[in-house]
Amino acid sequence: MLGLFGALLFGLWLFQSILTPFVLAGVIAYFLDPPATRLTRLGLPRGVAALLLVLALVLFALLCVVLLWPLVIAQIGVLVTSLPSYVARVGAALRDALERLGEAVGPEYMDARLRELAISQVGGMLSWLGTSATRLLGGGVAIFNVFTFVVVTPIVAFYLLRDWPRMLARIESWLPRRSANTIRQLARDTDRVLSAWLRGQLLCSTGLGIYYALGLTFAGLELGLMVGLLSGILTFIPYVGSTTGLVLATLLAIGQFGTWDGVLLVVAIFVAGQIVEGYIIYPYLLGDRVELHAVWVIFALFAGGVAFGFLGVLLAVPMAAALGVVARYWLRRYLESPLYLDPPRTGT
Repeated sequence: MLGLFGALLFGLWLFQSILTPFVLAGVIAYFLDPPATRLTRLGLPRGVAALLLVLALVLFALLCVVLLWPLVIAQIGVLVTSLPSYVARVGAALRDALERLGEAVGPEYMDARLRELAISQVGGMLSWLGTSATRLLGGGVAIFNVFTFVVVTPIVAFYLLRDWPRMLARIESWLPRRSANTIRQLARDTDRVLSAWLRGQLLCSTGLGIYYALGLTFAGLELGLMVGLLSGILTFIPYVGSTTGLVLATLLAIGQFGTWDGVLLVVAIFVAGQIVEGYIIYPYLLGDRVELHAVWVIFALFAGGVAFGFLGVLLAVPMAAALGVVARYWLRRYLESPLYLDPPRTGT
């Protein structure tokens, strides 16, 4: 098993430049397998059900691109035009805050050089964030291979979804007979944890993305749509996504409004979103079915991204879920074993 795991990691490293669309197709097939199974039970052939679901997903993605891409491009134009004034206003607000802090703590702790250094650093960081976001969104077509993701991924997803039950049955037939029941149970536990996590993150990302985009737009933030959608997408990284969105929106609000009323309104929108996520979406819609700790998910995502890039991000959560299930299984075995239960023998 260790040899197979090592060979799998080596294969991922060797072919990581071409595996991303295939892994993405596998994620799509895994996500669409339950509705395809329901359609099959209603009498629809598996191939027809897979074709309809993949076409529906492609049409939905194209609709989102057609509707949102012009708005995002317009927001990028606003960002490029307004970035110098944003940097100036953020610097002025920071200068005022540091002057008040210097008056409160005394000049021996906050001198003029330290204030100017902090202001220049924050201005440089804001300029870098704006330039990076502009390049990332404006050059998104150059980052992703359009042919690969638009053509290859749906085709591979269709074939995987069509043959999903047969592939699982074939893999199950290869299991060692003595351990087949244990491996099936571990696979079911992994599927339960992974599906619950994916369902929860999809609900959170979609709901919070729409909420942040609408809330920030109605609050008057010029880049509210782009920041809201970005915050919703980044929500799949626990705490990191919401914190990044809050900091970015707050800096843009300071640069645009120049008053604390607008800034506090933006902060209130994000606080309300976190309350809805923490006290409504997860407790009432998912309960305790999500057994992936936030720290474990964050570590897995960053480790996968560092090791294999975007491919590693796609594989991080499934591998984290599988490792978590296996670790809990071995912990139960240990707690039931004589190694744990037998008291140490001492001589008399």
